[in-house]
Amino acid sequence: MTTAFDRPSTSSGTATSSGTPSTGSGTASGTDSGTADAIALEDQHAAHNYHPLPVVVASGEGAWVTDVEGRRYLDCLAAYSAVNFGHGNPRLVAAAREQLDRITLTSRAFHNDRLGPFVTELAALCGKDLVLPMNTGAEAVESAIKVARAWGYRVKGVAPDAANIIVMAGNFHGRTTTIISFSDDPDAHDDFGPYTPGFRMVPYGDAAAIAAAIDESTVAVLVEPIQGESGIIVPPADFLPEVRRITTERNVLLIADEIQSGLGRVGATFACDLLGVVPDLYLLGKALGGGIVPVSAVVGDADVLGVLRPGQHGSTFGGNPLAAAVGLEVVRMLATGEPQARARELGAHLHARLERLVGHGVVALRGAGLWAGIDIDPELATGRRACEALMRRGVLAKDTHGSTIRLAPPIVVEPADLDWAVDQLEAALDELRGA
Repeated sequence: MTTAFDRPSTSSGTATSSGTPSTGSGTASGTDSGTADAIALEDQHAAHNYHPLPVVVASGEGAWVTDVEGRRYLDCLAAYSAVNFGHGNPRLVAAAREQLDRITLTSRAFHNDRLGPFVTELAALCGKDLVLPMNTGAEAVESAIKVARAWGYRVKGVAPDAANIIVMAGNFHGRTTTIISFSDDPDAHDDFGPYTPGFRMVPYGDAAAIAAAIDESTVAVLVEPIQGESGIIVPPADFLPEVRRITTERNVLLIADEIQSGLGRVGATFACDLLGVVPDLYLLGKALGGGIVPVSAVVGDADVLGVLRPGQHGSTFGGNPLAAAVGLEVVRMLATGEPQARARELGAHLHARLERLVGHGVVALRGAGLWAGIDIDPELATGRRACEALMRRGVLAKDTHGSTIRLAPPIVVEPADLDWAVDQLEAALDELRGA
């Protein structure tokens, strides 16, 4: 199935099929010489801050990747949703190639001809006035923290250095020192102090706790509409609307971290859209760069983002012409609504298939659109072991928090490939049960 959003806008060609499940299944053992040599080289000179599965990816197309041994795998992680539109999306690659031949970086010391169209169309997509372009998701979060504090002091009238921001238990917003200061994940938090003050943590999904935590110095509530790293945790349906009501009533900003959940992943442009909630600030990243370049953004109205003045915030690479060119093409694809509709339709199919595994090695299932958190029976396997079993069967997924695995395939994935992936999960669970 080829759709308009995965064709280059500059040519009449169409994307080729990424293959079929019968040719995509892998039999990786992680011990082949090419794989072993590549992993050994990386282990020798790269800091050990990740524990990846023993597969060495060399190329990719659509929802499929190929390793150094020539085995093909269905990518059901999509680089944590950064590759929502598929590996080597021809439309995005064409935009990047065209810009590479022109200019890639000027810094914001000068204007460039790509930034204006990008921020204009992204603001329109979000229904907001202004865009603060950055690079990584963590930079977007850090930028929003600065903006919220400045807004609190300059607009709300909070006493100097007294601003506080309410955050959620189980949150994941990045790994910079400020952000990990309000993480309750020991791996992200411990041994990296002293920690940045000014944050109050409340239980995720508890609007009453947020209301109770707000005082005269509260400037913002920072929340993931769906928590990704915690295992695709979906809050009660009335949570976000109630938080929006409370924050409006108490003159507090609502900041929605849509870095993983946004830009089509859940079957809507934003997860907030599923509940009719409009935050004061959107935090975007990952898929905004199309899996080609890091692009992030804070998007909001002028009465909030307008508090920034020249020289108070910036980034050498933020808003660079290459990033803006790719980001602009991403925004134009999303403006058609096609990726969102595809994720919505395929997501319903995926979740219906996965539901059949509950009670058969799966104890719980959560998610929205093409995003699923799957709790494996902890007596059967850890999430890591389940992902290793899937890898041997040609499916790449990622574990988190004990026995939970996540599925987030590129939105360009074919329905038959989704069915095949669920079949492989079922077979892997049977294999683990018999081990």
